Amino acid sequence: MSTEVLSHTWYMTQRQLIAILRQPVFLLISLIQPVIWLFLFGNLFKKVVELGGFGTTSYLDYLIPGIVVMSALGSSMWAGMGTLEEIERGTLNRFLTTPVSRSALMNANVVQNGISTAIQSAIIVLLGLLAGAAYPGGATGLVILVGASILLGTVFGALSNALGMLVRERESIIGINTFLLLPLTFLSSAFMAPAQMPSWMARIADFNPVNWAMVAGRSALSADPDWGDVLSRGGALLVLAAGAVWLSTRTFRAYQKSV
Repeated sequence: MSTEVLSHTWYMTQRQLIAILRQPVFLLISLIQPVIWLFLFGNLFKKVVELGGFGTTSYLDYLIPGIVVMSALGSSMWAGMGTLEEIERGTLNRFLTTPVSRSALMNANVVQNGISTAIQSAIIVLLGLLAGAAYPGGATGLVILVGASILLGTVFGALSNALGMLVRERESIIGINTFLLLPLTFLSSAFMAPAQMPSWMARIADFNPVNWAMVAGRSALSADPDWGDVLSRGGALLVLAAGAVWLSTRTFRAYQKSV
C-alpha cells in the first residue's frame, strides 16, 4: 500500500471519528446493551458454571469474552447504514470527483470500525474487572481477545458496507441484520459452554465466525492457553476479514461504475 493511500485512509478515518465524537450519545447507547448483558446475565446465570464445561468457576470470567465479541458484532453489522447515509446525502459521490484514493474511501470504514471496537472492548473489559472478573491470561490474553473482536468486526463491517452499496435500502439492511443477529449469537458459545449445548448446536458453532473469536479470546485469557485454538481460529478470522474487505472493495468499484 502506497504512502498516498495510507495518508488518504487516515484522513478519511479522522473524518469519521470526528463525526462520531460530535454525537457522543451514540457511544453511550452502544454500551447500554453490553452493560445489561454484564450485570443482568452475569448475575442471572452465575450458578450455571456448576454444570461444568466452562473452564472456570466464575460465570463472569466466562461471560466477558462473549460480551466483548458480541458487542463488536452488534456495532459492526450496522456499518452499512453509514455508507447508505453517505450515498443518500451525495457525500460519497462528491468524494468520487476528488483525487482521494478510492481504496481509502473503503479502508477508512474498516479502520474506524477497528478503532471503535478496540475502545468499546477496553471499556467492557474494565467494567468486567470492576465487577470482579479475573483475566488469568493477562495483558497478552486481553490483546488477543480485542484483536479477535476487531477481526470479527472487520468481517461484518465490510460485509455490511458491501450490502449497503448493493441494496441501498435501510429496510433491507435492518431486516437482514435482525434475521442474522440472534442465530449468530445463540449458535455460539457466547452465554453457554459448548459442552452444555445440544450436539447439533455445538457442531454448527464450530463453523460460526462469531464463535471463532470467542474461542480464540477465551483460550488466550485462560491460565493455560491452547495456542492451537488461538492460532487456528485467529487465522481463520484473518482470512475471512481479508476476503470481506476484498468483496467490499469490489462492490464499491461496481457502485462507482453505476454513478
